[in-house]
Amino acid sequence: MVRHYRVPLVWRTKLEELGVSIPAVLREAKLPQDFFNQARVLANTDELFALWQAMPLVAQDPAIGLKLGTETRLERIHPMGIAALSTETFGDGVRQIARYKKLCVPEEIIDQTNGNEWIIQYHWLLATQMEPPALMECGFAYLLNIARKGTGQDVTPLRVEFIQPRSHTDELKKHFGCQILYNRPKNAIVFKASDAAIPFVTRNTELLDALTPQFDQELEEGSKNATDCFVEVVCEAIQQRLAGRRPSVEDIAKDLHMSVRSLQRKLQELGSTFQQVLDDARHQLARYYLSNSVFELTEAAYLLGYEDADSFTRAFRSWEGVPPRHWRETHYPAPSAHAPTRNMRARRERVSYR
Repeated sequence: MVRHYRVPLVWRTKLEELGVSIPAVLREAKLPQDFFNQARVLANTDELFALWQAMPLVAQDPAIGLKLGTETRLERIHPMGIAALSTETFGDGVRQIARYKKLCVPEEIIDQTNGNEWIIQYHWLLATQMEPPALMECGFAYLLNIARKGTGQDVTPLRVEFIQPRSHTDELKKHFGCQILYNRPKNAIVFKASDAAIPFVTRNTELLDALTPQFDQELEEGSKNATDCFVEVVCEAIQQRLAGRRPSVEDIAKDLHMSVRSLQRKLQELGSTFQQVLDDARHQLARYYLSNSVFELTEAAYLLGYEDADSFTRAFRSWEGVPPRHWRETHYPAPSAHAPTRNMRARRERVSYR
């Protein structure tokens, strides 16, 4: 998983064709005016969300995500989309996109079959806020566009579910041709389970064989940092809550806008567990607290969420092989008699626990 999105330059072209002022969008999003002038436009999650929050406001069109997610010109479809259209079925196409999503965005597509329904969701892995409505609608419109171009049929979802209500319900119903439901527990587009097996008339084995090796190489290179990246995000979220209590997996999942199941599954895929990340987060903070003589051992134990100093000592010994007091004395000897006392320092500075 990479930390940045590769923003398609075709977005700028389509915005200009729709008469939307690019400079105004960038000002509203608080992004540099030369943002789209780069050969390879990269944005982090916050910047991408800001862009998608700005576009509907500047365009004065809440349905702009539907327009940007629907492409009739084949030459404008991203190579990832071309690869999806070259697969055998709609289901294969979605899984192809899901597999390669991590090449360009810290995002995943989750699809699952529940009885006669095929449910597809997007999940932004590094998001700290709710995804912009226009971005979510663009993603669903993109999948529907791939379905209709690939199958040559007017594929229609059973329904589209949104957490937040929209003001342009009629446009959404017209575009997707189905029920639009609000105040749902998740954002999802739901097809019939049998739709996944509809064959693609655009199937092109030779083209797919030509594209796959390049994608695989990029996937391998991009996945080298996958574990560190996501685990680091979880670790930071834990450390933000470690202040006298042990955060639960439910706490962290909520902070990361994920379900507990998704968080645990993602960590498991990366060869880790919530408990392991919690231990690592505590270990990192323990070293910090012990390196700072402002903190007594009992204070460090409390801030790390341990019930007592003995529990902290046992945990620290398992990490470093020595008790915390021994580790502190070895790495950070006591200051000289002329050094400021703990109380003097405490009065001079505001202690940060991070």
